[in-house]
Amino acid sequence: MDPRTTALILVGYQNDYFAHDGILRGVVEDPERIDQVLDHTLALIQRLAPTAATIISTPIVLEPTYRALSSPVGILHTIKESGAFKAGSIGADTIPELLPFGERILYLSGKVGFNAFSNTSLEEELARRSIKTVLVAGMVTSLCIDSTGRAAYERGYDVTILSDCTSARTNTEQSFFCESVFPLYGQVAASVELNFNPLPQAVS
Repeated sequence: MDPRTTALILVGYQNDYFAHDGILRGVVEDPERIDQVLDHTLALIQRLAPTAATIISTPIVLEPTYRALSSPVGILHTIKESGAFKAGSIGADTIPELLPFGERILYLSGKVGFNAFSNTSLEEELARRSIKTVLVAGMVTSLCIDSTGRAAYERGYDVTILSDCTSARTNTEQSFFCESVFPLYGQVAASVELNFNPLPQAVS
């Protein structure tokens, strides 16, 4: 895989999901799965950091009034009712484990729903860097990961969903999406299966 044309998109790496007291940690049947996702993701970022690969984080941050969620259903209703991802809250903050990577990770604001392309500059940033391959990691497999993966495919990117860097609400749901849904528009791979050439870092 050529890191010069590859981008890793990080979805939802925020305290409300990943902190042990995070508001939404309980949406996952097996909370230990979240810790495993984080471990695999950090290991992948460490591998990518010395290369020319693009690493982008797309956090969801919502106004205290939740104006963007006027008629929420499902998990969006849960987010609003629980006060998750509220601007200015600790839960909406990026997890501290990503902070040591500094400017190596590009943070894009604007995401208020499932799709990381919607209301953000993600599409423009990928085009500016001549990205061809998109790797998707984060939370939640059946929602933001699927929506972002499909959106990337529809925009002409080669999509790979990272099975060990994503988590669904249940193990059954994770298996179903990895085995039956994602292969409809992309590839599924574990992060440890990816091979990258160690090339100089891309210029931001």
